[in-house]
Amino acid sequence: MNEKLDSLLERMRVLEKDIVRELQRKEAEFFYEVRQGKVRFTEEARARHKLLVKRFAAYVRDSRFMILLTTPVIWSCIIPIALMDLFMTVYQAICFPIYGIPKVKRSDYIKLDRRHLSYLNWAEKFNCEYCGYANGVIACATEIAARTEQYWCPIKHALRMKSMHSRYRHFFDYGDAEHYRQQIETVRRSFEDIEQESAQETSAPASTPSA
Repeated sequence: MNEKLDSLLERMRVLEKDIVRELQRKEAEFFYEVRQGKVRFTEEARARHKLLVKRFAAYVRDSRFMILLTTPVIWSCIIPIALMDLFMTVYQAICFPIYGIPKVKRSDYIKLDRRHLSYLNWAEKFNCEYCGYANGVIACATEIAARTEQYWCPIKHALRMKSMHSRYRHFFDYGDAEHYRQQIETVRRSFEDIEQESAQETSAPASTPSA
């Protein structure tokens, strides 16, 4: 493994932890808390939010005509997205146990929590949940594809990529034929980090809701 790449990835993990801490700070700033997967705002916060709701008629009136015209187009994307969700779920359920790959938890990627925001009208809530679902499905499918790629072709690209998926750091360097032939079976089964993370989540004490 490239030591510099390992160092950069470690810095990324530290930054991710900083992001989590910042998000937790935002809970206090905007008067909500997340307990056992549920979002709870204070009564005062909910009351303020309801004063800021934009009525549906005003929401439609203030939207540009071309925006309204494209609504059927963007909502038609729900069909391929839902099909992707179905096919990816069936695919990993059948293939991952055979390959020895840990399954991707769908719930880790698809989060539908924006409906709890009282300052959104019903149309905004609907749109926000759609966005959360669509991007969650794509992110989940990306992780499923990443773990599949680690099994079938764990080789880095020579050409520069815009971004790397979560398993890319485990891949062989482009052109490293010797290590590829010698260690391919080991890398195909190198999911210890996922298994350790899953074990830590299982053993972590459950949060109790506040009164």
